[in-house]
Amino acid sequence: MGSVRKASAWLGLVDDNEDERYYDDDYSDGTEPGEAWVTDPRVKVAADAAEERGRRIGTITPDSFRDARAIGELFREGVPVIMNLTAMDAADAKRVVDFAAGLIFGLRGSIERVSNRVFLLSPADTEVVSGEPAAHRADGFFNQS
Repeated sequence: MGSVRKASAWLGLVDDNEDERYYDDDYSDGTEPGEAWVTDPRVKVAADAAEERGRRIGTITPDSFRDARAIGELFREGVPVIMNLTAMDAADAKRVVDFAAGLIFGLRGSIERVSNRVFLLSPADTEVVSGEPAAHRADGFFNQS
């Protein structure tokens, strides 16, 4: 195909039939028409495996106080929740933090401020590991002084 024909095809002025000569109509991708592609049942989806092992973390960015219910439902299931309240006005954000404080008190969890208006709610059986740099650790492993 010449360059003028390629440019015309790219602009949509003529039909681009060049690709058709490279593909055979009898080509089969391993499935027959009407047959659905099925995953091997031994393969687990990552979300299912994470749920089985209890390795899920919920992230919620509520728009209003009405979204507090979703936070409570996840936390009651034992899922740690990261609440991002940056999209809310100050009054509603305070109400959600008060709700979360009652939630963690009632279910014996903990609440930790991650950054400005972002909080981590951890269930009672979850350990939060400090992200303290290794050079500042108290065990002295990297501290050469």
